[in-house]
Amino acid sequence: MTVAYRHYDPPALSDHLRNAQGMTRPLMLEIIDKACRRFHSLGQTERTARLMRLIDAEAWADAALALMELELPLWHVRRIAYDEGEWHCALSRERELPDWLDAAVEGCHGDLALALLSAFVEVQALAVEAPRPSVPNVRPAPDPLYEPAACENFS
Repeated sequence: MTVAYRHYDPPALSDHLRNAQGMTRPLMLEIIDKACRRFHSLGQTERTARLMRLIDAEAWADAALALMELELPLWHVRRIAYDEGEWHCALSRERELPDWLDAAVEGCHGDLALALLSAFVEVQALAVEAPRPSVPNVRPAPDPLYEPAACENFS
């Protein structure tokens, strides 16, 4: 984990994205520096090199999607919609579920790449708020007075 990630302030980065007029290289590198854990630990791989090529080409939406693929392998784009001058992007872990059952995370902005990255930053903020332990939880020992009983009647 990088030092920058430990001091990551999700609301400040979300506000910064919300107030940005358009995507720029410094803004994309700031997001990578502040909100990404995997990018730095992977080193120079084909996936990180591809992302940097997309950034160099200013292919912002493709770079945002590549960054999400790299950083959030369990999350998928559920919906991208354009409505009244804004892009709305939803990310989900269970995109096969109906909308009303899914706990999708949304981002919106007038710029597609910034809408994608707003949703990305929201998902990363969830990870910061609710860290998972590195060791699995162990079930407590059952109550010694508890005895399971079978209730089937096969007669």
